[in-house]
Amino acid sequence: MSSNHHSYKRDFAADTRLLKISLIAVVIGGFGTLAAFVLLNLIRLFTNLFFYQTLSFVTRSPADNHLGAWVILLPVAGGLIVGLIARFGSEKIRGHGIPEAIEAILFGKSKMSAKVAILKPLSSGIVIGSGGPFGAEGPIIMTGGAIGSLIAQHFHLTGAERKTLLVAGAAAGMTAVFGTPVAAVLLAVELLLFELRPRSLLPVIVACAVAGFTRPLLLDTGPLFPLQTSEIGISALFSCVIAGILGGALSALMSTALYKVEDLFGKLPVHWMWWPALGGIAVGIGGYFEPRALGVGYDVIGDLLNGNLALQLALSLLLVKAVIWVIALGSGTSGGVLAPLLIIGAGLGTVLAPWLPGGDAHLWPLVCMAAVLAGVLGAPLTAAVFAFGLTHDTNALLPLLLTTGVAYGFTVLTMRRSIMTEKIARRGYHIYREYGVDPLERQHVDEVMTHAVAALPASLTIAETLERYFGAGQVHRSYPVVDIEQGLIGMVERSSFGPQADGSNTLTTLFSPTYMEQSAALVALPSETCRIAAARMATHHLERLPVVSDLQSRRLVGIISRSDLIKPSRLFFDEEQKRERLLS
Repeated sequence: MSSNHHSYKRDFAADTRLLKISLIAVVIGGFGTLAAFVLLNLIRLFTNLFFYQTLSFVTRSPADNHLGAWVILLPVAGGLIVGLIARFGSEKIRGHGIPEAIEAILFGKSKMSAKVAILKPLSSGIVIGSGGPFGAEGPIIMTGGAIGSLIAQHFHLTGAERKTLLVAGAAAGMTAVFGTPVAAVLLAVELLLFELRPRSLLPVIVACAVAGFTRPLLLDTGPLFPLQTSEIGISALFSCVIAGILGGALSALMSTALYKVEDLFGKLPVHWMWWPALGGIAVGIGGYFEPRALGVGYDVIGDLLNGNLALQLALSLLLVKAVIWVIALGSGTSGGVLAPLLIIGAGLGTVLAPWLPGGDAHLWPLVCMAAVLAGVLGAPLTAAVFAFGLTHDTNALLPLLLTTGVAYGFTVLTMRRSIMTEKIARRGYHIYREYGVDPLERQHVDEVMTHAVAALPASLTIAETLERYFGAGQVHRSYPVVDIEQGLIGMVERSSFGPQADGSNTLTTLFSPTYMEQSAALVALPSETCRIAAARMATHHLERLPVVSDLQSRRLVGIISRSDLIKPSRLFFDEEQKRERLLS
């Protein structure tokens, strides 16, 4: 019997709905590319409009403007417009997008509005186009997520399925902007999905693959920052640890500073609608003295990675970009965090490069920008693979892995929350970002159930039953009733016997056809996980479930109770807490 039950157990929960969700993800992947195309062109349009007073979609850097001191007013104007959009359009466009997406996933049943899908790219285009020191990734994650959620809302889906499609849209948008599909999938796993299951992983992979394949139709192909560093030496091991610690420390400092600034804005005696304009003053002043700190700054990242900036200039750029980014984002404006962090991290690497042995000078800006990203996001694999995807530098993979790991470890040990979860925590929601297999998922019903069951034959009279099983010596609260072939008929407890019950009748008379129909699903199968049994008990307010061999014969093979469901947790506790020396 046992081997037969084991043959029904699977490594993964399989559901044919996975195919339907994956097909919807194909459509969402295409829309993700389209959304990225629109967002990037909005940034180009507003950059040309604000800095060059022309209607054009040509890529131009804000740093090449000839506006002089007038440039200080542009971020203020952009902040004012976005403040008005947030006040009278949707407050959800404020911030860098990823915390808002996480909040919708965990606490909003993955429902996002059409307003967000339209206003987020528009507001981000205005902010970045007017000089805001942000990237396009946060806005595209929010926009792609909103598109995925809106499409999902047109189908009869569960909250978990909507979450999958929201994340699929977010990851597809990131893929289209940066051309990094693997990093986008990892971002979904490490930051957005809060699980690792086929039902969520496969649709996200499909959406990212579709976005990757359709990207060349609308956007540039190839890596954004092609780079090839030389092979590393053994001394790079020490250098990577140092770079990881400093990158983690910088990310912790940036995260702390951001929320300190946000607190200061919260104390201002003016409505939050005006905060982005006030933050724009700092951006404008910083941009006046260091023009290359304005805007997305992809050209700056390329120059830092290729060693085209002198040490003093890199340090100046690092400081200005960090300060104006913290102030602007703390003001509640709309923009992403990845591109600014890449610049700040690459600036740190440029400063450290002359002092770190074991690799050529171009390696350290790359690994430091990944380290800062890993520390801020709390996502080391995403950061390492993202940096590789941006450069296609195979020699850098090992240093990237170690450096991002060290930075991640630094922030885990020194910070309670990341930049991604602090904002949500301030709204009263705590997010625990560790996840593993639920102990109730790891064990099945037949491993914890009681095999020796006290079952009552259906031929027993009511009077005998009350006397023998529900009298002074009652052992169990309820008992299964079986027919002559041990097939389950139902469960009886003291309340099953009404005051008018005829003691000469058999137990069979207690079970009407209606009862049989309603209770048919109130059983557990030996091959089901304890999680499924626990959910069934909770839904129907039951303390015990009869276990049957199959739904056709309904042959009784055991009973599972709430106390049985504690057993997996006891094993889990032993694994996690019980310390023992096995070899002496």
